[in-house]
Amino acid sequence: MTKTTDVQPNDVASYARKAASGTLTRVARYTAMRLLTLFVTIVIGVYLTILIANMGGYVDEILKGDIRERTAISISNNPTYRDYTVEQRNVLIQDKIRLEEERLGLNRPFALRSFSYLGNALTLNFGRSLNMVSDSGSKEVRNIILERLPSTLVLFGLSNLVLFFVSVFLALALSRHYGSFMDKAIVALSPTSAAPPWFYGIFLILIFAAVLHVLPFGGMVDAPPPDNWFEYALSVAEHMILPASALMLASIFLSIYNWRTFFLIYSSEDYVEMAKAKGLTSRDIESRYILRPTLPTIITSFALLLINLWTGAIITETIFNWPGLGRTLFRAVGLYDTPVIVASTIIFAYLLAITVFLLDFIYALVDPRVKVGGN
Repeated sequence: MTKTTDVQPNDVASYARKAASGTLTRVARYTAMRLLTLFVTIVIGVYLTILIANMGGYVDEILKGDIRERTAISISNNPTYRDYTVEQRNVLIQDKIRLEEERLGLNRPFALRSFSYLGNALTLNFGRSLNMVSDSGSKEVRNIILERLPSTLVLFGLSNLVLFFVSVFLALALSRHYGSFMDKAIVALSPTSAAPPWFYGIFLILIFAAVLHVLPFGGMVDAPPPDNWFEYALSVAEHMILPASALMLASIFLSIYNWRTFFLIYSSEDYVEMAKAKGLTSRDIESRYILRPTLPTIITSFALLLINLWTGAIITETIFNWPGLGRTLFRAVGLYDTPVIVASTIIFAYLLAITVFLLDFIYALVDPRVKVGGN
């Protein structure tokens, strides 16, 4: 005789509460450990950047020499100290050098200064640029970044967004026509992406600016800039044509080829063949059985594309004289401008860490097989 046991509503409610509590505990533990791991990674990466950007303290020695030179010239050319003897001037110069080094913390050993630099970087206290100056003196690194960021977002944001969506949708179309002429043409043209954007940029400048004289050589806007906002926008759009074309030519065929291969792999799964056998339309198959499983990869690529806009394209911006973050970083590296280099690195590191952290939760939302904190 089989004995049956009735499940009471209180037991079900208790089990549900325990399950919810266990889920919250797992997510909270995972979140804390993930944040701690990402923070430690950022600290290590930024500290290594500080060591490399300072060349182990060598850049600070260059800065000390620059302070001595500027102070000596300033006092020697100042009429106020014209009646001072050589000894008095030397004493004054040494006092001013000492005060300036103390203000910048250069009187301490580099090991201690490096940790001070690390603390300032982690709290987004970037200080002032060592070489980029304005009428009021050296510029705040924060202001330099805010000035250059819109230019980078306009060019690289629009170009990469168009490149991403065009690549995905064309690749999806090619996966439906495997072996067609267009499919073979994309495969044949994919090796052209081995050349970087600046390589194509040079040829585009030679053809359309130097020979045909139909587009400007570089820059972001005409000089002097138009007063009317509509004409200003048209001028910016005209200057964007060549660098945007160079960026897209360098990546479009390889990007389509990669996504096309990716979609072909998912198109050959058994559940897709079963959907075809059931008579589902191509649109339903693509939306339910191809795009849905590939959403985590598509979202990851899109998120990484967005944060990579931060650095821009260093050589491409330099070739086209585009006043963005990439050109600013290139100039900072050449001038040993450590604050600008560290600021660019720490902001990119924060953006990357935040993106990686949020992607774990986004995966769980778009893919039911993924559990936050689970195996």
